[in-house]
Amino acid sequence: MPVQPWPVHPLPSPAGPPRSSPVPVVAAVFLGLWIVGLTVVTQLGGWLTDQLLLLVGVDRLVWLWPVATVAVVVLAGIPTLLLALLPRSRVVRAVGQLWLVGLLVFGALSLPRALPLVQHEAYLATLAGTAGLAALVIHRLVSHRIAPTSKEGEPGRRAPRPAPVTLLGLAGGLALLLPWVWVGALGGLLETLLAALAAAAVGGLAAALLPAAFWSRRSADAPPRPGQLVLVDGLVAGVVLLLLGAGVGQSGAQLPLLLTLPPAGFALAALAATARRSATGVGPAIAGLVGLSVFGPLAWADPEEVSLVLATARDVPFWVAVAAGASGIVAVLLALGYGVVLGRRPGRPSRTVAGMAAATLLVATGAVAVGPGQPGLHGERLFVVLREQADLSDVPAATGRAGRDRRAAEVYRRLVETAERTQAGLRRELRRFRLDHTPYYLVNAIEVDGGPLVRAWLAGRPEVDRVLVSQQVRPLPAPAPVTGGDAAPPPGAEWNIRLIRADRVWSELGITGTGVTVGSSDSGVDGTHPGLAAGFRGGDDSWFDPWNATSAPRDRGGHGTHTLGSAVGRDGAGVAPGATWTGCVNLDRNLGNPALYLDCLQFMLAPFPTGGDPFRDGRPHRAPEILTNSWGCPALEGCDPGALQPAVAALTAAGILVVVAAGNTGPRCRSIEDSPAFHPDVLTVGAVDQQRRVADFSSRGPGLGGVAKPDLVAPGADVLSALPGGGYGALSGTSMATPQVAGVAALMWSANPALIGDLPRTRRILTETATAVQVEGDRCGDEAHVVGAGLVDAYAAVRAARG
Repeated sequence: MPVQPWPVHPLPSPAGPPRSSPVPVVAAVFLGLWIVGLTVVTQLGGWLTDQLLLLVGVDRLVWLWPVATVAVVVLAGIPTLLLALLPRSRVVRAVGQLWLVGLLVFGALSLPRALPLVQHEAYLATLAGTAGLAALVIHRLVSHRIAPTSKEGEPGRRAPRPAPVTLLGLAGGLALLLPWVWVGALGGLLETLLAALAAAAVGGLAAALLPAAFWSRRSADAPPRPGQLVLVDGLVAGVVLLLLGAGVGQSGAQLPLLLTLPPAGFALAALAATARRSATGVGPAIAGLVGLSVFGPLAWADPEEVSLVLATARDVPFWVAVAAGASGIVAVLLALGYGVVLGRRPGRPSRTVAGMAAATLLVATGAVAVGPGQPGLHGERLFVVLREQADLSDVPAATGRAGRDRRAAEVYRRLVETAERTQAGLRRELRRFRLDHTPYYLVNAIEVDGGPLVRAWLAGRPEVDRVLVSQQVRPLPAPAPVTGGDAAPPPGAEWNIRLIRADRVWSELGITGTGVTVGSSDSGVDGTHPGLAAGFRGGDDSWFDPWNATSAPRDRGGHGTHTLGSAVGRDGAGVAPGATWTGCVNLDRNLGNPALYLDCLQFMLAPFPTGGDPFRDGRPHRAPEILTNSWGCPALEGCDPGALQPAVAALTAAGILVVVAAGNTGPRCRSIEDSPAFHPDVLTVGAVDQQRRVADFSSRGPGLGGVAKPDLVAPGADVLSALPGGGYGALSGTSMATPQVAGVAALMWSANPALIGDLPRTRRILTETATAVQVEGDRCGDEAHVVGAGLVDAYAAVRAARG
């Protein structure tokens, strides 16, 4: 028998000397519970803290995870160190020493979590290196205490074929991986390869932490009952695996492993008992089972999408919970099945049966991956911003409908010419390297397939200003449900319409928005909704869906139908019910990226027919006069502060009024920080409730860079509007307030077409006719940073516009 690597010795048999004091065993039990509880609470609490900061728009705390990790290592490590040194029982001391090593490994693996979520490849590479180095160090320390052996599967001799125990370990790992393959989706090629490398390193680390000697501390001449062996060793190993899982994965990705790996400890205990009886090694079985378990959440889930932002629908967090729950159930079944069948059955398991089980699960995993799963690679793309942007400083500021159309045509011409000239060389190189790409002109930029190496190459080119990561959402196994409404149409003008006096514009001034078109970039529009169907402008250039390539207006989320309904909806829900509308889908499942936002903004500047080329087939004379935008592009989606600035500047130069939501990260001051809300060129809108009080969620200024924001406020709390399916429902947010200001502008331009394209005068009328609102709490240094000029007043603004 080899010399034991850990300072552990056999427990006394029932016929041996009298039992020692049970106090150390009880202490070990309570310490294990303390380690488990502390680890689970800090991991869940750290993720929730990350998510709450995201929801309120605060930058991620870089120090959060290192501090939480050190806290766990110290608070659990001190009593664990005492358990490793003080008890008279050498077995209890060995357990303490093993858990202490597990805590140190957890600390080492957790520190890379301070890397930004968007740098997932760098994180996976760091994780693989850290886990591999830790496994090597532990293996070297253990190997010095082990004598060579000639038994099958031990270091002295290599088995010619995989042992049955190894095959059963691989089968268990594949069973734990299968739910992830079914409901998840892979990222990019490099990301997937690095995830596989990291998972293999973590599997090897698990085998180093739980070597054959750990499972062999019972004496061969007086072994305990098999059930006791599996139970006790499984509990001890479960704590180690919990610590290992807690250190693996970015914020959120480690949570499923807290559910899956601890029960797997009992399955490993049963495999180890079988390996001892058959004189084979258990290390490959541990590495295979743990490595494949870890590979699931590392490769088939994007940590950026394991987010509360997506938790309101059946989106990625839901499916991650499904996969984690299914894997947890599989782990429990493996523990019971292996424990009962292997732990109690004498002799060597059948190699044929074990091989068939592993082969069957391997084939099933492959079949699921290419069948009911989400096959293919779905990694991030790169958004390449070029140095030269079109010069629009001297575009004539003509007004009126004809003047606006001439401005839009000139802006479109200059933008396309600049993009074609400056992108030619780069696009030629991208074609040569077979890198799929999409050029843009509204911002002189190109979206490109590629990872870190392509990014480094692009960043070094002289015509490139910077390279951003354009986030891509991974596909779902089933569509998320559409938000529908079950409320009836309002019997008359809704409270928000009356509050801004739009109903008086209809009844007293006879203005409803006729002759003006409002463009909506959002989750889509239910074009069959009774409150919106009649207002669709029609033609082959009034709808564009870059997400799903739908040919007619539809909405898979509900947000876009609601916002557009507040702008131009009939039945008393919309501010300008006589206006027409066009639509574009720039959000899917509440997420976007710089390229998709540009897809829609380009379409709004120069609409093109279905299947047309934005560079060749744009029709600037068909551009809507006003754009309502209830979205923002934060760093999480790939935008930096200047990513969309050329776009809003170009739309402004074309005489198109861009109305934008301030955001829902209030009441924190300086919370208007996502593009395009803080840009001076746009009209930024906050929200008030029915009592004319600023809503707590409404973002406050000043905007990024000290820009005076918001410009105005409008009703945004419990606003009733259209929802997909023909019904109505109430939603809250600055998203709901924004389209109402766009609707007021449509009323103004309908009342006075000469005002179309005259953005300075339109802005001046809107702000000068606004009315006071109540500001409670922090005024952020100036009341204007909370409410701007005040509550928009449709009646006063239209009268001033008619002037």
